[in-house]
Amino acid sequence: MQRDIDSIFFENSPKIQALARKCEENNAIDRELYTKYEVKRGLRDVNGKGVLAGLTNISDVCAKKMVNGEEVPCAGRLYYRGYDIKDLVKGFLDAKHPGFEETAYLLLFGELPTRQELKEFQILLAERRMLPPNFVRDVIMKAPSRDMMNSISRCILNLYSYDPKADDTSIENVLRQCLNLISQFPMLMVYGYHAYNYRRGEDLYIYAPDPNLSAAENILVMLRENRKYTKLEAKILDMALVLHMDHGGGNNSTFTTHVVTSSGTDTYSTMAAAMASLKGPKHGGANIKVTQMFDDMKKTLTDWEDETQIRKYLEDLLDKKAFDRKGLIYGMGHAIYSVSDPRADIFKRFVKQLAREKGHEEEYALYEKVEHMAPEIIGEKRRMYKGVNANVDFYSGLVYSMLDLPPALYTPIFATARIVGWSAHRLEELKNVDKIIRPAYRPLAPYRDYVKLDDR
Repeated sequence: MQRDIDSIFFENSPKIQALARKCEENNAIDRELYTKYEVKRGLRDVNGKGVLAGLTNISDVCAKKMVNGEEVPCAGRLYYRGYDIKDLVKGFLDAKHPGFEETAYLLLFGELPTRQELKEFQILLAERRMLPPNFVRDVIMKAPSRDMMNSISRCILNLYSYDPKADDTSIENVLRQCLNLISQFPMLMVYGYHAYNYRRGEDLYIYAPDPNLSAAENILVMLRENRKYTKLEAKILDMALVLHMDHGGGNNSTFTTHVVTSSGTDTYSTMAAAMASLKGPKHGGANIKVTQMFDDMKKTLTDWEDETQIRKYLEDLLDKKAFDRKGLIYGMGHAIYSVSDPRADIFKRFVKQLAREKGHEEEYALYEKVEHMAPEIIGEKRRMYKGVNANVDFYSGLVYSMLDLPPALYTPIFATARIVGWSAHRLEELKNVDKIIRPAYRPLAPYRDYVKLDDR
């Protein structure tokens, strides 16, 4: 009986394969028609410039500057509420305090907190680091998923059932819901991971968060059986959360947040939709692809310092002869940046320091070589409309591996940070826009007369 169920639901039978071919044939659109009708695929032109779809005060991405009346590429900049991300990072590093809570306050409320406001906000988040009674047993422990993004999304949707004001979309109520989710997210992530491992026969340990620790520190404490971490580990994870917190209104998951919010739906459904978007390997899942690509590279190369071997492997990647045969060098290139990704620039300064502490200098040197060689090789083999550089995903996977974080949590950590940005954008959409987002698609199918079943 189980075999019959498995064959029906989980195997691609010859019938499914035949229907899939028909599906492909009847859904194919000539790519030249996108040019003919001036359709900007991905809502971006060939130079990477996005279609203007809204206004935002929350964050800005800058990759060009005006020179003699013309736009020219420049070193990338990322602004949160008008503040340069590099200045924000320098500010909390110089002050020697975690940056996650301070930056979250800035994105949500539009201004940097005073010392007293920051303290009160930290307490506000700490007291929300809890889940409903029996939630871990009744939701997280039941049918745990091997994919933590799906597991967290299921938990978010279940939290709807525990909220007596789940459908109230007033700013005050949505802010409450968002603050709850921001605080609960690390628990949903870590507990879901432990629950899945427990079902696979490993020991189960569920640690409550410490109200006196930051978000980054609590992630490390709840994740590790010995509950120990170094100051450098906590500082770099905290920085990772800050760098991933938002990235303009046009990234896929944030745009999803605006689209779903515009329909008038609840916060839990909105965040679950954003999670589904971020899970994709072209978005939040990219850092996993980077680490997997490097794992394959390290197995293939006989000498990590031999640039000839490295070049050959990178060429094979682009020629679809290596790794996943997709023709991509993961971690290289970005939809916006063409000279440099400011997040990668910041990360890189501390990656080297962490590599030294963890004894991964040889691996870091390989990453550096690939970072310098890949743009040239891509330029030789691809028609490029703008420059190519290492993006934040290029180094974040290496950072997470050196922090001994399991690959299953790489994208959820991204989401733990980005839910702050999603919350800010949801609140902004609710405050300013009362129209549902409904873009246009040009129909191509010719009109046809209906044919009766017996005449087909």
